[in-house]
Amino acid sequence: MTASEALDKLLPAYSGYYTIKKENVTSPFNAEAEFTCHTENYVLVKAAKIADIDSNEFVYFSTQQSLDSFLLSELSNIAWKAGLERIKPYYGHRNSDVTLIVITESGSGDLKKAARKLHMSKDYKFGIYGWSNFKLCVLDLSVRKAFSNYHGSDIKKILYKLGLSSCK
Repeated sequence: MTASEALDKLLPAYSGYYTIKKENVTSPFNAEAEFTCHTENYVLVKAAKIADIDSNEFVYFSTQQSLDSFLLSELSNIAWKAGLERIKPYYGHRNSDVTLIVITESGSGDLKKAARKLHMSKDYKFGIYGWSNFKLCVLDLSVRKAFSNYHGSDIKKILYKLGLSSCK
């Protein structure tokens, strides 16, 4: 299976809740997905509003012929910066996560270690205006394994259920 075929198999799993974009995406990515959730809390009537809560996630998909730790770091920094540019923190903002999913046909030996070490997060006004976390998952098709950082571990389960990865 090639990386583009794996991406075509993965995107429908996100289409239920995410808005997927394959054209006019941020370079060097192949596709983007965006999830937004707005919740309001109120007491008895809608006029007595307690809180507005917004949650967002921006997902960037990349397919690579071969991947090493340097290229993974570059892709992560580009995704993180592009995701942060789209965030508008305010009092009702809870969180906005930036996710990068890289599908590669062959990866270097230190890819698992490099993926685990990548950690980025940011809070806005000491957490009062919310926070952002970076989720990363790398799918190496040559060994059919997925590697992730701490926040991206839930993505490995999706790849396993789709049959793209042999481990959870």
